[in-house]
Amino acid sequence: MNKAYELLHLNHKKGNVLLSTVSGVATTKSELIRLFDSKIPSMDIITTKSFQVTPNEGNKMPVITSPRLGDFGNSVGLRNPGMEKAYAELEMLRKEGLRAILNVSVSANSVEDFVTLVKKFDSVADMIELNLSCPHAAKGYGASIGSDPELVKEYIRGINNAYPERKSLLIAKLTPNVDDIASIARIAIEEGADGIAAINTVGPKEYYLDGQPILFNKLGGKGGASGEWVKERAIEAISEIRNAIGDDPIILGMGGVSTAEDARRMIDAGADSVGIGSAIARLEMADYEAYFSSIKKGEDVSKYLSSDHRPLEYVRHTVIDKTMYSEDTVILTLDGQMDCKAGEFCFLFIHGAGERPFSVAKNDPLIFIIKIRGPFTEAAAHLEKGDVIYTRGLSGKPIKNRHTKKALLIGGGTGTVVLNLLAKKLSEEGTVMDIRVGVPSLKEGQKGLMQDDLEKYGKYTVIADDGKPGRVLDSLKSEDIEGDVAAYIVGPAIMMKKAAEILSSFSLDPDLIMISLEKNTMCGVGLCGECVCGEKLTCKEGTFLPYSYIIENNLEI
Repeated sequence: MNKAYELLHLNHKKGNVLLSTVSGVATTKSELIRLFDSKIPSMDIITTKSFQVTPNEGNKMPVITSPRLGDFGNSVGLRNPGMEKAYAELEMLRKEGLRAILNVSVSANSVEDFVTLVKKFDSVADMIELNLSCPHAAKGYGASIGSDPELVKEYIRGINNAYPERKSLLIAKLTPNVDDIASIARIAIEEGADGIAAINTVGPKEYYLDGQPILFNKLGGKGGASGEWVKERAIEAISEIRNAIGDDPIILGMGGVSTAEDARRMIDAGADSVGIGSAIARLEMADYEAYFSSIKKGEDVSKYLSSDHRPLEYVRHTVIDKTMYSEDTVILTLDGQMDCKAGEFCFLFIHGAGERPFSVAKNDPLIFIIKIRGPFTEAAAHLEKGDVIYTRGLSGKPIKNRHTKKALLIGGGTGTVVLNLLAKKLSEEGTVMDIRVGVPSLKEGQKGLMQDDLEKYGKYTVIADDGKPGRVLDSLKSEDIEGDVAAYIVGPAIMMKKAAEILSSFSLDPDLIMISLEKNTMCGVGLCGECVCGEKLTCKEGTFLPYSYIIENNLEI
């Protein structure tokens, strides 16, 4: 008997609270699937992001917004690595062994592609969830299918006819943005689906900031609504679906659940499992298991849900000064201030250009140093005095470092901006600092990035590459790490990796080598999974990690 069927069949009658992650949230990478499977035993079902036959870069950032605490707008746009890469990762997880039910979400715009996906993932999945419901997908995908009863019939029938030997359960994930979701669910079951997942996000709808759209996509800035404001519609839809399809088919319920009461209401409405998605943005990673376990036990979970909305709130700023440090590096000074600490970061947002995460160079005055690398940074570089830009955050956490008498700080390129807030913290701890900064080149009389600030905290040396990238590393000697000393490294990945290797060869304890891993992140609140490093999300846990952790988890720097 299929493992998922055995667990879920008629569970709404049994009344057990079975929990699931939802597609596109939290368990979006193999590392996070492994984390939830091994460290979060209260999670019964792990759902992947929606995979397609070919890779999809998804929508441009921002991909998430939050009009108020607990309510979200999202526009990821089916970002995924494609079928082959996804399958290879899931196959490896299967070989390692999985405790939880694995629900593989798939998305396509033709019966043929859905058949290809179902055949591919059938050997690694317990369930395969057909995404017939994404409200911000491109034309022909997601809700374009699920809102049309005839297309739902055609797709489910086509998949079953083409691949009758399927072993995994087939689940149709439906959109609530229809007049009669129950009748569409009935059609899906009649055509051979084993169950229904409901609901996907409501919408799409527009989200505004100072009168202009926030989301930046091909739908004119529209995105799906998720979180607490869709909860009542989700429970209503599940009840309607259960009444329409009877007790035998499975229903994976989801939509706005954040408390034990929400979960119980969903089970009572007819769901066999309860998906939790957006609420994860309000959790500390250390509280994941306690939170999910409390929901299953019917306990109060309010102590785990953060009431801090700042990571998703936009704050308007005006550019009060702009300086070109070099032809590809701009220094922006904004009005206002922050209380950012080393290990934390925020997002910068520009209407029409989107947003990107950045380290804060100085809190007061509020300064960002931006290297021009693409459309967003080009837009930032074209801002002038008086122009408007927004911050969102903070994300991450302040660095947790072991106090030492001395510290070696090594910076490269614009990564050097992280050193200022770090040096301030170390200075307050009474640490004597040796600060070395590498730059591509220096004109005669030109100072290094942040030189005036960093010189206040200790011995400062700037070293130009002059054609040899990372020349600053040539200055490292074994005597630099004699005594009670820690090293802190920021900059380009290849430079940080080499610096860590050199310091390790000098026998510096890897626990005392701290590296700032500023991984790509899209949401900043722990939902998208893009910034995962082993079992940590840097947007939750902070950007600084000890080299020992990187070695133990076989991470790429």
